[in-house]
Amino acid sequence: MEKLSLDLFAAEPGVYLMKNSAGIVIYVGKAKNLKQRIKQYFVPGRDSRAMIPLLIAQVTHIDTILVLSEKEALLLENTLIKKHKPKYNVLLKDDKTFVSLMINHKHQWPQVRLVRYKGAAKEDGLYFGPYTNALAARQTYELIARLFPLRQCSDEELKRRSRPCLLYSIKRCIAPCVNKCSKEEYDQFVESTIKFLKGQDKEVLKELYQEMEKASAEMEFEKANAFLKTIRQIEHVTDQEQVVAKTKGKDTDVLGIYRHADVVIVAQLLFREGKLVGSEHFTFNEVVEDDEDLLESFILQHYKTELPEEILVPVKLTEALSEIVKTSIITPKIGEKKILIELATKNAQAIFRLEKDQEELKEKMLLDLQETCKLNRYPKRIECFDTSSLSGSHLVASMAAYTNGEREAKRKRLFKIKGISKPDDYAALHQVLSRRLTRAKAEDDLPDLIIVDGGKGQLNIALEVFKELDIASVDVISLAKEDAKHTKGLTEERIFLPEHKDPIHLKPHSPLLFFLQQIRDEAHRTAISFHKQQRTIKSSLDTIPGIGPTKRQRLLQHFGSLKRIQEASPEELKKIKGITSKDIEKLKKIT
Repeated sequence: MEKLSLDLFAAEPGVYLMKNSAGIVIYVGKAKNLKQRIKQYFVPGRDSRAMIPLLIAQVTHIDTILVLSEKEALLLENTLIKKHKPKYNVLLKDDKTFVSLMINHKHQWPQVRLVRYKGAAKEDGLYFGPYTNALAARQTYELIARLFPLRQCSDEELKRRSRPCLLYSIKRCIAPCVNKCSKEEYDQFVESTIKFLKGQDKEVLKELYQEMEKASAEMEFEKANAFLKTIRQIEHVTDQEQVVAKTKGKDTDVLGIYRHADVVIVAQLLFREGKLVGSEHFTFNEVVEDDEDLLESFILQHYKTELPEEILVPVKLTEALSEIVKTSIITPKIGEKKILIELATKNAQAIFRLEKDQEELKEKMLLDLQETCKLNRYPKRIECFDTSSLSGSHLVASMAAYTNGEREAKRKRLFKIKGISKPDDYAALHQVLSRRLTRAKAEDDLPDLIIVDGGKGQLNIALEVFKELDIASVDVISLAKEDAKHTKGLTEERIFLPEHKDPIHLKPHSPLLFFLQQIRDEAHRTAISFHKQQRTIKSSLDTIPGIGPTKRQRLLQHFGSLKRIQEASPEELKKIKGITSKDIEKLKKIT
């Protein structure tokens, strides 16, 4: 971009959108002074970030939008990032799920549940969390179940029980289902559970001691013993936990940031009631934003629900940000909060080292695969195919995809085999590979390696498809389990290679063997699951009088699934050849 054109930008607050030659927005930024900010990108040596030269080399046009204030610029930038999803901006996924513990405190006999949800939590109980992962949530749930004898059965089970379950006999539940406890006694444990989850350990212990002494004074020794048991368990847990308590009882998130070349790690430490309860991290690649812009964008996208009382950050951010997210955002200069920032930064650096080591291990694994199987290409992208034809019906197939040694769920593909009525694995594989590779070839999306489940015969089918489609840039191998079993264990595996008469045998404890098994088993599991789904649809339609094979096939070909058939309106169903009003009435009654 010429210097003359840079001088034409307004020296006012606003947002700028950098576009490439195809007109695609590749970066969105904000500025108090657009003219000054945009010029900085084009002054040699002015900006030392590793990705800046790569970004500028692609920019052919810059659009700007003027606003009245820095706050408006921040909000507009966030909106445009979500809309355009620029390559060089931080972008968090909107489909994040949260795992929390929930107490349905409005119920007569509340219980603790593990719940998973998206977006904001429902207003159907008290929520504690969210936890950084399901394992942490489950461990806390199991701890609560040991400490406090609340019911664990469903509402339906609670209503129909006539005698206590096993949990009562092992002192893990006080059996409200059959009135073995009073409402007051049960509510006492509910209140203690809530306080414990809030981190109020000492208050819980104090109240439990009081209840124990009261029960003992009233000669209710069994009840007193139950309180004593709970007290001892809590003391054991709290004595052994090494809890960092640095935030004076507040709910605080601490953010640290670490950069290395084009990789940025954001570490998040979670303090609840002043105690460190967990951590999370986010990795971004090819990000152009500086630390200030990156953290502002991260906070706007990440903090939608479950807001802490304060967020500690390592660099000073726009003052308007606190107003937008409605929580206090602090950049500490000295004291304990400054130490927490340093701790979060240290965590970010440690995570980078760990991820780098893991990446190196995966790269070593893929290089080993390339060498062992005599591949022509480094297998960065792998696609594995498997077919399923249980009971000789509903032929289906699946494709599992792996990129850089990691499963890529969004690339998974499911196939219904067309025009093959009897079991024929070779014909089914030929059809699936032809369909997949024809499309991949047209979209310039061919993988580096294809793995087919089976032996020499399946490998030859794949090579035949390659020849028909004139594909020479993709490697292919077949993987056959001993006796064609798909059971897990240290069984012998055979790898068949093109132009090699004898298969390769990998050692039972070989990491490469486990990696290949993981890929093949994922494809097999997906194919079996899809096959069962298709059989379920067929069996449901088979029970409807008047819906024969022809009508069933037309319905499934048009709608694709039983759910869509059920959701279709009568007008949509009438468009299917041969479907009558009586058929529609029967279809609507499917359960």
